[in-house]
Amino acid sequence: MAATILQYYATGRRKRAVARVFLRPGSGDFKVNGRKLDEYFTMVGARIQARQPLLATETADKFDVLVNVDGGGIAGQGGAVKLGVARALIEFNSELRGKLKEMGFLTRDAREHERKKYGQKGARARFQFSKR
Repeated sequence: MAATILQYYATGRRKRAVARVFLRPGSGDFKVNGRKLDEYFTMVGARIQARQPLLATETADKFDVLVNVDGGGIAGQGGAVKLGVARALIEFNSELRGKLKEMGFLTRDAREHERKKYGQKGARARFQFSKR
C-alpha cells in the first residue's frame, strides 16, 4: 500500500492567473512550476508578495511550498500565489484566519482583465478620430 503524503491544498486566483498551492511539512523550500522561487519570479515584488502569508504567520521554515501557476503575467501570478498560500495555511490551522484576514491576504482581488472590443485598438483605447 502506498504511503500518503500529508499536504494542504488551496487555489489562488488573480487577473488571469491561477495558482494551485500545496503546503507540505518541511524546511522552507519554495518551488514554483518546478523551479526555485527566485528563479521563477525575477521581479522582487512578486517574490515578496508570494512569501508574505508565510512570514506574517511565522511558518516560513515549517513548510515546503509547491506551486503550479498558469496564465496571466508575473504580477498576477504573484498575487495568485499569495492568495493560494494564505488559503492553504487556513487548511493547516484555522486559527490563523484572523491574522491573515486582518492583513488582507484572504481578499480576492476581483479586478479582471477587460476584453478587447471589436473595431477598436484595445479594451478602452480607440483609433485616432479624423474629421477630414
